[in-house]
Amino acid sequence: MTAVLLVTDDREYLREPGETLETDLGVLDVPDDVEPGEALETHLGTEFRVRELRGPDLFNHFDRTGAPMMPRDIGLIAGHTGVATGDCVLDAGTGTGVLAAYLARAGASVVTYEQDPEFADVARENMALAGVAGAESEDEAESTPEPGSAAVRAGDVLDELDDLSGFDLVTLDTADAPAVVEHAPELLVPGGFLAVYSPFVEDSRAVVESAREAGLAVETYETIQREMDFDERGTRPSTAGVGHTGYLVFGRN
Repeated sequence: MTAVLLVTDDREYLREPGETLETDLGVLDVPDDVEPGEALETHLGTEFRVRELRGPDLFNHFDRTGAPMMPRDIGLIAGHTGVATGDCVLDAGTGTGVLAAYLARAGASVVTYEQDPEFADVARENMALAGVAGAESEDEAESTPEPGSAAVRAGDVLDELDDLSGFDLVTLDTADAPAVVEHAPELLVPGGFLAVYSPFVEDSRAVVESAREAGLAVETYETIQREMDFDERGTRPSTAGVGHTGYLVFGRN
């Protein structure tokens, strides 16, 4: 079994079966056969509930190599593209790997490219934590991962475009996204989708122009989400945090 969350009140800890949790709340040995839903107690009597890792937990507990894509953006990508079990996905700009892991856990077969080899190693560890690790050996490096898994490849996707095709979805979070978008018609199956995350308006405009020149039908959205506050005085959107995350450009072949 993969790692589980140990939760009590507003605290949660990630541990593997067989490992030990040591906190000011006491010491807890996690059984090798631990199951989600169980209640475990520390030697001081503090109860922890065992929880299975879900998508939002990956965002909170992955080792980070940068700012990961927010769940709200991932939700829009899933909703607008209809990614489903058995889909083949090409992802570039792996980073922490939250998007690639989400898509693989939805049943897709994901190939994701990360230019920084050290970042790629961290992403592979994160895929293993998420239970979706794909092939890593050199003999299997060019094969399509099994459905429900993500293979992390270290390199620049632009250098590999001649050997890539047949994808139901292409997702990009890279500065050179417009150059990849030029090749979208060759990368995507008929009716396949493109989804590009951009932090700045100028970047999204360049992606839109490239997608239009490639003959894709294009839609662009700013992603904004506001948390609500409820207290004795009344109800209003929270003044804490930033609701805006970025811009998503969707194209269809």
